[in-house]
Amino acid sequence: MKRSIVMAAALAVLLLVQATGADSADPATVLKAETMAAVIGPYVGSTGTPIRGVHGGGLPWQIDDAKVVLLADGRLTVKVEGLVLLDAAPVPEALRGTNPIASFEAIVSCESIDASGAAVTRNEPTGPFPATTAGDSRIDATVDLPSPCFAPVVFVASPTGAWFAVTGV
Repeated sequence: MKRSIVMAAALAVLLLVQATGADSADPATVLKAETMAAVIGPYVGSTGTPIRGVHGGGLPWQIDDAKVVLLADGRLTVKVEGLVLLDAAPVPEALRGTNPIASFEAIVSCESIDASGAAVTRNEPTGPFPATTAGDSRIDATVDLPSPCFAPVVFVASPTGAWFAVTGV
């Protein structure tokens, strides 16, 4: 009798989970970061050193805070605060400590393998999300992650693809 009650309860829970669409297999976290590094030095500008084919913004930047979460199904959340032009030279005085860009996008970069078996870099942009003049923005998007996605890196960039911040310290 006790076994029948347990079985009936288990079946009821299973049916309830299926009926509500709940999924106990949440996608794995591919990348979680609590910091990002702003573009500076030799990474600045289109003549600077690109990272995974992505060039840095035309001036140095600074960032106060960042949080990044990338899930295996491609869902991405990026929250930045104080992502602004460097408050020092060579940034013109009138622009120091401000964000002159109305929107940011994220770029997820993965090392992967193409159909011929060769190593490739895949960069997947999100499209634009609003950014304040104080450099605050939240990006909630889904990107098409390649399989496999080795060594993922997330950039915060301009709508034209120049990066201002990248996962790292």
